[in-house]
Amino acid sequence: MTSDAYDWHFTQDVEEFLDGAGAFLWSEPALHTVQLTVTEMVRTNGNTMYGEDTPYFGRLVGGDGTVRATVMRTPPFQLQLTALPDETADALAVRLVKDSRAVPSIVGPAEAAAEFAAAWEQRTGATTRLAMNQRLYRLATLTPPEPAPPGYARAAGTDDLKLIARWYDEFCTDIGEETRHDPERWAESRLAQGGVVLWETPDGTPVSMASAPPEVARQVRVTTVYTPAPLRGRGYAGGATAAVSRNALDSGAKEVLLFTDLANPTSNGLYQRLGYRPVADFATYEFGDATAKD
Repeated sequence: MTSDAYDWHFTQDVEEFLDGAGAFLWSEPALHTVQLTVTEMVRTNGNTMYGEDTPYFGRLVGGDGTVRATVMRTPPFQLQLTALPDETADALAVRLVKDSRAVPSIVGPAEAAAEFAAAWEQRTGATTRLAMNQRLYRLATLTPPEPAPPGYARAAGTDDLKLIARWYDEFCTDIGEETRHDPERWAESRLAQGGVVLWETPDGTPVSMASAPPEVARQVRVTTVYTPAPLRGRGYAGGATAAVSRNALDSGAKEVLLFTDLANPTSNGLYQRLGYRPVADFATYEFGDATAKD
């Protein structure tokens, strides 16, 4: 099927989007974990869940009516892209330019992200920078660290809000994430969901955290695993990650997932020792100022 046989359909209505593209997203829930999570959060909490600007959602439809790809953005965050059929990245760039949609950055499967980045650069004159290579992992058999680090895991509570907000902010700084949620709002949301685990030393001092949003599409995705720099190398992150992974399994999740920065061999090695196995590689590109071309 040639690129001419496809058409992009955009909407700001998440329910309309899911009516058209939900089956496509559910066809490979691990690969589409971020979009499934984001749409559920917007559907449940409203369009201002991620920011004041209205999000938008797009689906690529073939001549036979089948959805072949999706894209979405919840400003101010990245454009989220699924895998793309051959020779359709340029048509997406053209459509976004035509609709005057800003694209400061994009994340998606590595090949599709690279194709779109090249098309966006060609169509707009934007500077392009590969900001991060990531790997998506799926938990096979959970293997907690042995021996376990000293201490124990516990669910975070409201008394931990300030600590969790600070650690979330430090985590974003560590990974170079300039666009982030308000730290206290993020912490309040995660605590309300019961999704933060702290690892504490035997004297009750918190030394690491791991979090996970609620189950979506029968899967839980572990996020924001953080240990302050002076406390690293002692196994605390492994203890926290194993605990939050166990909680996800005990909740009935069919799959437990997480993303890692491929530039960090320590975290990639840790997660594989815990039983996580590679699924696919993703890439993030950032764009500088763009001037639309003819």
